[in-house]
Amino acid sequence: MDKAKILVVDDEESMCKFMEIMLKKEGYSVTTSQNASSALQRVKSEEYDLVIADLMMPEMSGLELLSRVKSIDTDVDFIVMTAFASVDSAIEALKKGAFDYITKPFKVDEIKIAVRKSLEQKNIARENVQLKKELKTKFDFDSFIGNSLEIVKLKKMAEKIARSESTVLIEGESGTGKELIARAIHYHSPRSDQPFVTINCAALPENLLESELFGHVKGSFTGAIKDKDGLFKVADGGTFFLDEVGMTTPAIQAKLLRALEEKEITPVGGTAPIKVDVRLIAATNADLEQEVKLGNFRADLYYRLHVIPIRIPPLRDRKDDIKLLSSYFVKKYCQKTQIEEKIISDEAATRLLSCQWPGNVRELENAIEHAVLLSKGNQITVEDFPQKLKEGDQTDLVTEEKPVTPTLEMIEKSYIFWVLTQTGWQKGKTASILGIDSSTLYRKIEKYKLKSPNSSVGDL
Repeated sequence: MDKAKILVVDDEESMCKFMEIMLKKEGYSVTTSQNASSALQRVKSEEYDLVIADLMMPEMSGLELLSRVKSIDTDVDFIVMTAFASVDSAIEALKKGAFDYITKPFKVDEIKIAVRKSLEQKNIARENVQLKKELKTKFDFDSFIGNSLEIVKLKKMAEKIARSESTVLIEGESGTGKELIARAIHYHSPRSDQPFVTINCAALPENLLESELFGHVKGSFTGAIKDKDGLFKVADGGTFFLDEVGMTTPAIQAKLLRALEEKEITPVGGTAPIKVDVRLIAATNADLEQEVKLGNFRADLYYRLHVIPIRIPPLRDRKDDIKLLSSYFVKKYCQKTQIEEKIISDEAATRLLSCQWPGNVRELENAIEHAVLLSKGNQITVEDFPQKLKEGDQTDLVTEEKPVTPTLEMIEKSYIFWVLTQTGWQKGKTASILGIDSSTLYRKIEKYKLKSPNSSVGDL
């Protein structure tokens, strides 16, 4: 790591010498100047992390030097020191952008601490800038892998709407990459420097979800031992991504509608509304329009969310992207495990293309990771895939090549699997749609050996 560069400006030669010796012992690169004019020339020709200047100098005051240095380089920190301390001069120095104000004579530790704090803060700011650049690159629209016509159009549209403040509704099956698109929209929006907050509405029961979204006041319910900010408040100024918004209850939907319409929320147990400035991006794997017709989702909230809809097609409808995605994931996991990059055999590639991928891109990624880790040579074969892929797809009926005379069991198996996929493997909701009780559904899942592409989803 490079040494921090400090410029000391004082008309007293002895003070310059003292500061130079003391700061060099601390490991800094130190330059001194006994007049403001030469100091300004140095700032114009070199980059400094910190300038430490005396307030009272014959040619130019420390405050004037501060202003002129900031006009040259706004990023350089400034510490003012003086033997003629006053509240007014301290306030003026801080207003003009000084990091700190030190009175002579000072203790050596006092100046060391001030310098260290200044440089630490500067390093944190630099790291934040770098992190934001990395996040923007990581969640670039090109990170959504795919060159099929549908995906190219989707990315162009998402990039265009990122610059707006409009509410976005991302529709698509589980595993298609809804959160990836949401993050890319945020990190390419004017709000990119502000928080990106996310919650899965299906993961929490109503009472906990309400508290997480809107916060609560102390004593509002058992266990509420102190006030808590909700995620809407945490996301203030930034973007709030509500995943699986279709799984919210009518009570939650009513509060979400108020948050969108009035730009304010009321914590659980609270009476005073809190103003919030949040861009909302919602996502769902359900057909919300159909849920509105069935009376399961508020029509007014649906139209508030449906300002700019983005539909991500399932992987089975963009099979041209499977080869590209597979190659990307092979490279990713070979690099991650620090092994020589492998290739996918023709037979394995054909098997990947023949699968219906009910778990979409997430399922494909898991399959490739499994194969990379278990393959013995430099080539991935069918035998390296998870058991389901080796045995063939569970949804063989739902393909372009339909059996001429499907049996009743084949139709039932495929239909049950399709409904499970549409509900995100929520077995209670699936049983309700099928018109059977949950125990019957569990028996049929066992009978047909149906497996969720994502066990954590399947267990909901």
